[in-house]
Amino acid sequence: MNRADSTLAGSAWLARRSTRTRVQQAVLYVVILTGAVGLSVPLLWLISSSLKDQARIFIYPPQWIPDPVRWDNYSRVFEQIPFLRFYWNTIVVTGLAVVGQLLSASLVAFGFARLRFPGRDALFLILLSTIMIPYHVTLIPTFVLFRILGWLDTYAPLILPYWLGGGAFYIFLLRQFYMRLPIELDDAARIDGASTLGIYWRIILPQAMPALGVVAIFTFLNHWNDFFNPLIYLNTTEKYTLALGINLFRGYQTTQWNLLMAASVMVTAPCILLYALAQRYFIQGIVFTGLKG
Repeated sequence: MNRADSTLAGSAWLARRSTRTRVQQAVLYVVILTGAVGLSVPLLWLISSSLKDQARIFIYPPQWIPDPVRWDNYSRVFEQIPFLRFYWNTIVVTGLAVVGQLLSASLVAFGFARLRFPGRDALFLILLSTIMIPYHVTLIPTFVLFRILGWLDTYAPLILPYWLGGGAFYIFLLRQFYMRLPIELDDAARIDGASTLGIYWRIILPQAMPALGVVAIFTFLNHWNDFFNPLIYLNTTEKYTLALGINLFRGYQTTQWNLLMAASVMVTAPCILLYALAQRYFIQGIVFTGLKG
């Protein structure tokens, strides 16, 4: 085979490979698009139902475009329940719990990742083992403890526990990120006179912003959407959070589905907005925390 034939054969092989690659990419895009549309259907149905009359929500086949469009469903939410009060309660509980979880989890993770002390690895294994304990197993002892402390029908059970450790999963996540940071940073800071807490606050935390962003997003979603804990510990309607407050639209005889859907849209909107704004930090933090164990 001469040089010209070899060049033609190589070009044909590259052309076939390029065609096969484009076909594979096209199939992949179709699969991803199909999955995205499938996952978007519940959200689209929620938005559509929030703009319908009560009688048109469950008609078959579904009416995706409301006719007529009932924008007043959103204003009626504020007339039926103290929705702004519930919103403020949720902001307070979520904000304080997220701050406490970030501080406590990052500090505990710093100890496991950067400090050397007897039994460190054994304590870390014990900490990880608590992830396997179902929450419902400790529910009754925790409830009895909070009752003895006089914390029932207050926000203390929804906030204070998250200032005392931050959760085993988040400690593990942050420790994984801290482990990839060079230990020479700590040594250089100590030479400059920094204390252990100074290293944590001035050196480690600024470097760990991607991982802290991941923890902040997870904790925000958990506390913002939490229904079970407010249901257990809150009794006064004025103290309800959003997840518990919108349940008031469900009655014994009937449920105001259109108002419930409108309230759900307003509850879901901050979560979608947060993820849209922090998506870059979320992906970056997930990638970095998996580099070194």
